[in-house]
Amino acid sequence: MVYYVLMDMKNFKQKLLALESELTHLKSTNKNASDIVELDQAAVGRLSRMDALQAQAMAQETNRRNELELTRINSALQRIEDNNYGYCLRCDKEISENRLNINPAVTLCINCASQSEQN
Repeated sequence: MVYYVLMDMKNFKQKLLALESELTHLKSTNKNASDIVELDQAAVGRLSRMDALQAQAMAQETNRRNELELTRINSALQRIEDNNYGYCLRCDKEISENRLNINPAVTLCINCASQSEQN
């Protein structure tokens, strides 16, 4: 296993757990924003209802993205447990320490990520 990954494994795990905790907290606070919008014309005007529908859609998309990120974080935590953390899932080469520090849940090295963006 890569030397820096051995040295910083606890650090990466702590970062991942902190991100997981933050996203879980955001998920619980954002729950009401994605609830069903009332269609009562007397209680809410048409424009206000449209604003509420837009806010609901944005909250639902935020929840979807947070769930996706939580999945990535859990996958990274599992890779740490399996001693596979720090390697690209596509080419199996080392992921740079700087890249892991920016996003500890990243799964691809910079070369493979660049190729994915081009396709």
